[in-house]
Amino acid sequence: MMAAPVFAVVGHPNKGKSSIVATLSQNDAIAIALEPGTTRQRQEYPLTVDGKTLYTLVDTPGFQRPRRVMEWLEAHSISASDRADTVKAFIIQHRDDGGFTDECELLTPLTEGAGIIYVVDGSVPYSAQHEAEMTILRWSGRPSLALINSIGEDDYSDTWARALGQFFQVVRKFDAVSAPFEQHISLLRAFGQLEPAWDQPLAQATAFLLAQRRQRRTEAATMIARTLEEMMSFREKRTLTTLQTSQLSDDELARQLRTSWYDNQRKREQHLRIAIEKLYEHHRVERQEAELEWHSEHDLFSEDSRKAWGVNRRYLATAGFGAGAVGGAGVDALTLGHSLGAGALVGGLIGAAGSYFYGDRLTLPVLNTGVLTNGLRTATFGPVQDSQFGYVVLGRAINHWWHISHRNHAGRDLLDLAPADNHWLEHLDRANRQVIHRALERCRKQRALDDKTRMSLASAIEQAMGAYDDWRLNRT
Repeated sequence: MMAAPVFAVVGHPNKGKSSIVATLSQNDAIAIALEPGTTRQRQEYPLTVDGKTLYTLVDTPGFQRPRRVMEWLEAHSISASDRADTVKAFIIQHRDDGGFTDECELLTPLTEGAGIIYVVDGSVPYSAQHEAEMTILRWSGRPSLALINSIGEDDYSDTWARALGQFFQVVRKFDAVSAPFEQHISLLRAFGQLEPAWDQPLAQATAFLLAQRRQRRTEAATMIARTLEEMMSFREKRTLTTLQTSQLSDDELARQLRTSWYDNQRKREQHLRIAIEKLYEHHRVERQEAELEWHSEHDLFSEDSRKAWGVNRRYLATAGFGAGAVGGAGVDALTLGHSLGAGALVGGLIGAAGSYFYGDRLTLPVLNTGVLTNGLRTATFGPVQDSQFGYVVLGRAINHWWHISHRNHAGRDLLDLAPADNHWLEHLDRANRQVIHRALERCRKQRALDDKTRMSLASAIEQAMGAYDDWRLNRT
């Protein structure tokens, strides 16, 4: 088995090296700070999929005295043929004297066979002082790639590209925070072309990462479908004694159960979000909505959420007609067609009427109390009687998934889950819309989903995620 490639990420202090490592290794635990010198010792970060290490990134300290290093190298080199050995000799002589600690740390992986990813900040002007760094790296003789990672708002990337092109085999612009996944894959393919020994392992790495991305979407859709069914069917239940019944009015009992039902639903949604974040290896995301602190515009039950993620009466009526017509078709089949389509028509009208009734506002559960039996009385709140609630939950979940699936691991900004200016259902085909609607209607009517319906729901949700993803990416 071929060894997984190793890439040392090197450059000047505070130019985004750790951000590059965090993104390319899918590790949001890597410290990223604005002050220089955050990284003082080299640290390895392998990217592993299904127990297989695809490649390893080495985060290194920044150059501190590149010109003095270059002076030493030139003084001890006889010809171009000994330059790589001269770099090794520099490390051996200075690794313990404390004068070039950072340079020895960043050069050691290169002498051990690592490739070079040289990172510069394209938002600051190019300066000849960087040429000593680039010359030292060229002396190592290792395959090299330069990334222009613009941190600020100014753009000097064209000047940087011309200068870097004289020292490095490949030069790319790469924003560690916002670069799309396709650029990650492109970098791996570029490195595979620089070193023949890396061609096959990096081709396998790209195949693994692409398959992982597809699998993550499928798993996320399954998680969403399962949570959606749980939230639609959940009921808050309490068993009361005769004494408790006499001491608690129906209004107070309803208030308590309603509050518990609301909080439980919110927690279920939060658990779904955390599960999807972990699926994509995001363990430290700070969202605009803090758990159990329900700001009006972000709350699951807010009017803003209903407007952004719900559907209107017209959609419910149309979707309801389609779902009802499917059920009515069974009547026609049983009568061998003699009903002349009346079954489908009646079923569609019933479905449309029911869906239209649960229209533009969220209809919440009501309190149900059982009869007194053996001194005990059971009261329940839920399940939800409105499929509109399911559309809100689903829309919010797909939006959250989209942000997480496209969030790089160098991102440290607050995740704002504001909705896009287009409804998530807009680009989903009619057949999958009806699958979703039929499942929500079954849940609303307290009919458990069978395994086939669950699989169909998860598949339809995955199609909705794909359609929403395509629209958002094409818009930008």
